[in-house]
Amino acid sequence: MTEVKLLGVGGSSYSRRVEWALKAKGVKYEFVEEDLQNKSPLLLESNPVLKKIPVLIHNGKPIRESMIILEYIDEAFEGPSILPKDPYERAIARFWAKFLDGKCLDAVREALWSKFGGEQEKIKQEAYEMLKIVDNELKGKKFFGGNKIGFVDVAANYIPFWVEIVEEATGNVLITSEKFPNLCAWMDEYLSCSEVKENLPDRDFMLSFFKAKALAENVIS
Repeated sequence: MTEVKLLGVGGSSYSRRVEWALKAKGVKYEFVEEDLQNKSPLLLESNPVLKKIPVLIHNGKPIRESMIILEYIDEAFEGPSILPKDPYERAIARFWAKFLDGKCLDAVREALWSKFGGEQEKIKQEAYEMLKIVDNELKGKKFFGGNKIGFVDVAANYIPFWVEIVEEATGNVLITSEKFPNLCAWMDEYLSCSEVKENLPDRDFMLSFFKAKALAENVIS
């Protein structure tokens, strides 16, 4: 009997990526909610190097890092493909996923949580540059890979839900339809999908969480 466990946090975009992939493949799994202030022995044993979520445990074997887990799920289980079949298209998808999950995410996170002052505008400009690249890539597209959600869209899952909530919590607004029309159109398409709606944390809870974080870090405008 196949046993699948996901160690994660319900409000984490990283955990939600993995849950989306498991549901897209029709994989039954057990979700184990972790307390990151008091990490379980199972998490520390399963990810001794990074000690982070998410971790997928498949038949007793741990797989770490959300984007690596997505590729593993795509290869290990039957069901709709998450990555393109064509090798070139797969390479392109991996490139954009790495950009969105790396350089773009880092710039956006720093801009959202930057304190108001002289340096903030410079930090915001760096984030705008990253988001403009994404906006250009989405020109004329419904989703990154065509007409259905795929690997790259899930890599960018933090933008349409988490970013908007942090913007409201901090007052640091980055994404507008005037600046990024293609990105905003994609966000609407992404959030309108039933499989996405069913895989989002409670918005009110997340807003309260980020407001408390913003107050603690003194970044509210």
